[in-house]
Order: sequence, then structure tokens, then C-alpha cells
Amino acid sequence: MTLPGPDLTPAATHDYRAPGLAVREHRLQVPVDWSAPDAYPPIEIFAREISDPARAGDDLPLLLFLQGGPGGQGPRPLSRGWWSTALRTHRVVLLDQRGTGRSTPVDGRRIAAFDGATAAADYLACFRADAIVADAEHLRHTVYGGRRWATLGQSYGGFLTLAYLSAHPEALTACYVTGGLPSVTGDAEAVYRHTYPRQLARNRVLAARYPDDVARLGHLADRLGAGPAVTLPNGDPFTVERLQLLGMPFGMSYGIDGLHWLLDTALADESTAEPSDAFGAAVAHQTGFDDNPLYAVLQEVIYHQGERAGGWAAQAEHERWPAFAAAARPLQLTGEAVYPWMFDQIRALRPFRAAAAELAARTSWPQLYDVARLAANEVPVAAIQYYDDPYVDLDLALETVGALGNAQVWVTNEYLHDGLRVAGDVIVPRLMSLAAGTTSLP
Repeated sequence: MTLPGPDLTPAATHDYRAPGLAVREHRLQVPVDWSAPDAYPPIEIFAREISDPARAGDDLPLLLFLQGGPGGQGPRPLSRGWWSTALRTHRVVLLDQRGTGRSTPVDGRRIAAFDGATAAADYLACFRADAIVADAEHLRHTVYGGRRWATLGQSYGGFLTLAYLSAHPEALTACYVTGGLPSVTGDAEAVYRHTYPRQLARNRVLAARYPDDVARLGHLADRLGAGPAVTLPNGDPFTVERLQLLGMPFGMSYGIDGLHWLLDTALADESTAEPSDAFGAAVAHQTGFDDNPLYAVLQEVIYHQGERAGGWAAQAEHERWPAFAAAARPLQLTGEAVYPWMFDQIRALRPFRAAAAELAARTSWPQLYDVARLAANEVPVAAIQYYDDPYVDLDLALETVGALGNAQVWVTNEYLHDGLRVAGDVIVPRLMSLAAGTTSLP
């Protein structure tokens, strides 16, 4: 198979102004497989550099943002956010990680063009943390002349931070991590053993805050499970399992309240619990993965290292929890987990079905982290971890801090997983001062 490669000269740049921002865009080519550069045509990597227009000519330090995900594009700075604080002292580099945004996106059409599941899985296996770090290093050398930079890693960005510290600590001046320190030795199975009870706790918060919503979810589930079949506006089947995916945002500050207001108009007919068209459209959008299919495809792959037993880790853990069964009442909503049925029921994921199954079955993976190098790390690392976060387990994160040299962690229950989004003006300066040694933890 031959994939079309981008027809661009290396490191093409474009400058313009946006409200409150000086913007410089960078486009450059990288190999899909850094270990075998000729295995595929090159792909494009896109990065957007932003600065305060009043300081656009100043020689400011660089801050590379490592986006959460996997499979999410870098943020588009539409309004004020954490970058507004960071721009007081830095130029901020917003990288669209390979396969996302304007970095040669991976979608169903691209994957459907491969000759078989193995070939498609081989390609997708090149979109993990090690390759993203190699892309960042190529950007640093090609565009910035090898200048060192700091990193700010949100969620999955913490995984990338540890991979970066493992491979190229000499590139980094400091690392800041928000809600994203993974276990460097644990596997996906260990992650779900820890996070399933945390998601159950978030369901209890829903029940305590909005007991009527729990009853309404049960009525909806009874209707979806009993038939006749309900179809979402995009043609996907509306099943109880699909309804349960509405618990995925429970780790965010808006998650439970957002679900409450979504359920406010969920029923077209209270007596039959028939879902409204507007509710169906919202479910299709919120659980459809149209704009980030790699999030689902790589959700477990980001943990795999060394030798492992094949299989779907979240599905295996799910089956150990009768409370999360589709027939159980009260209905429990699932969290940040991907299950094999999703590749049958969700339109945007169906082209990935065979490749995702192949990835799940693989038993040997390259190492992502260098445990010895992390233990000897000298780059200042400052992290915040959220006590009630159901996505990144606190106990596993604290184990990582204990095995990571020159690291500090601020543990708080003031925020959930999106603390950087809702309180970046507080979190970013404190992490920077912790890393610089100008403040300390209690």
C-alpha cells in the first residue's frame, strides 16, 4: 500500500496576529517510524507558537505544551486560558501530536486503505509516546536550533513527560505536570483495577447530588434494553452500553452537572422513557469519537511495555464489577475506558475494529520509560495530582513520584482532572515556583 505523503518543504512557517496573540505556525515532515524512516511516506507535524504581542520581539524561554489524550489536538487559544498566564514569561508551543489536528490526521479512511489488520496495527503502533517525543525533538532542533525548553504536560502529557525525561533529559529545563503522572512499571490492567472504584465513587456523587437523575437513567436504560431498538441520528444503535459512556466526563469539573442538564430534556415521552431527538444527538456527539478516534484506538496501547498477556484490559476489569453491568440498577456510568463493543457500535470507530483487535492481542511492546534514568533525573519536575481524579490514580502517581528524581507533587482535592483549564492562573505559577525552588510544599 502507498500512502500519500505531504508535499511540503521542511519547517515551513507562517506568521500572523490573532486577538491578543502573536502567532507563528510551523509545519515540518517526520517519518512515521523513527526506527525505520523509509517504511512509510513521511507525515506532517504542525505546531503553533504563541506569544504576547507586546513581547513578541523578546527572547523569552520556550514552553512546550504536551496535550492530553491520546488522540487530542493541541488547544486552540480561542479565549483566555492557562496560556494567558504562561505568556507573561514564555513563548508557548502548542503541538498537534502526530495523527491529530493539522498533523496528518489519522481517520477511518486512512486506516481502511491498509491491506489487512496487521498492516494497519503496525502503522498505529507508531503513534505512541516515544514517537511523539521524537517529533518534539525534531521540532526543537529544526525550528529552534536545539534550544532547551520546559514542558507542561496535561493528563496524557504526563506520560509524554516521563518518556521525554527517559529519552532526552538534556533537552529540558523543567517539567510541569497536571493530573498525569502514570505508573512507569504498571500495566493497563493495574490502572483499571485502581480506577474502577474511583469511577464508582463518582457515580455516588451523582446519586447524592441528583437522585432523580439516577432514576431517569434507569428508565432510559430499561427502554433501551427492552426494545424496539433505538437509533441515534447518525445511524448508530443507541444501547445501554452507549448510554453508560456518558459517565466518561465524570472526572471533569463540569461532568456531573453537565450530565444533569443534559438529562433535563432527555425524554420525549416521560411515560415510555422514549429518548428525545435532541438527547440522541447529544449522545451521538459526546460518545462518537468523530474528532478523535485515536483516543479510543490507543487508550490501552499507551500503557503497554515489554511482554504482556494480550487482551482488552478495561473489558476484563469491567466483567469483575457486576455493579457496572448494563442490566444492573441503579445504572452505573462508565469512565475513561474503551471496550471492544465500541468498535462495532460506533460509526467513527468501525474502520479501526480489526486493527484495534490486533493491537489488543499483541504481547510484546517497546519500552516507553527508562526506570534507571528517571530515578537519576536532575531536571526539576513539579506536578499536581487531584485526590478525586478517576482517570489517573493517585496511589500510582505517588509511586511514580517516589521513583523519580528531583520531583515534587502537590496533592489537592480543590480541583478535578481539568484543574489546568479551570484554574490555570493558580496552578501554572505555583508549579513553576515549585520547580524553581522559590516556594515549597507544606
